[in-house]
Amino acid sequence: MTGMIGKLFNLSDRVALVTGSSQGIGLALAEGLGAAGARVIINGRDGDKLEAAKAALAAKGLTVSVAAFDVTDEAAVTAGIDTITREFGGIGILVNNAGMQFRTTLEDYPLEKWRELMRVNVESAFIVGKAVAKGMIARGTGKIINIGSVQSELGRPTIAPYTATKGAIKMLTKGMCADWAKHGLQINAIAPGYFKTPLNQALVDNPEFSSWLEKRTPAGRWGTVDELIGAAVFLASPASSFVNGHILYVDGGITSVL
Repeated sequence: MTGMIGKLFNLSDRVALVTGSSQGIGLALAEGLGAAGARVIINGRDGDKLEAAKAALAAKGLTVSVAAFDVTDEAAVTAGIDTITREFGGIGILVNNAGMQFRTTLEDYPLEKWRELMRVNVESAFIVGKAVAKGMIARGTGKIINIGSVQSELGRPTIAPYTATKGAIKMLTKGMCADWAKHGLQINAIAPGYFKTPLNQALVDNPEFSSWLEKRTPAGRWGTVDELIGAAVFLASPASSFVNGHILYVDGGITSVL
């Protein structure tokens, strides 16, 4: 049984690209996939931050590579993926994690920020997903994991556009499954609840919000990013070979009670 389980969750010889992985959730997922055996490529726009992330992972005994390109720029994505494929082989695992947040009341929300959120949170998953899927389709196999949110289901004041982007990620995941499952791909999403990340630092630092969250979450606390690794390894591995178009909420139970 040990051998069977090990095989189901083994990512050895798989090339994994994780977008937006210089910090937070993306960095944690890159570490987890690497620990499971994948050859991980971390991505972002800031080369210095990527090199620092690479060094941090190296200090933990992991060898990762860096691919700095803008996931909202189709030409840059195409060039970046071509380079990865040429140097490391076809991408077998894609984690679409790049994302941003901007908070203000909806009536005052700047149009340019709406458009930026749509580009970074949704359009990037479409651009990178489409580019990587072409190679996966040709090989007849591949895993795509999009990063959604509890806001794929729930609304909160001051983040309506972010909620719209994460709702779009939920349905893009299902649409990718509808188009690409027949080619041997599994496309799923992880929807984190409230985790202590740089994106959520303003909420972590707000005692009133933290108290509310801990009372409303059945688990009674914030999540830590390493608690997302198991879900990512599962969805990236042979263990999820018949899981497709699924949104996996990793949220301490909050979507069960709200």
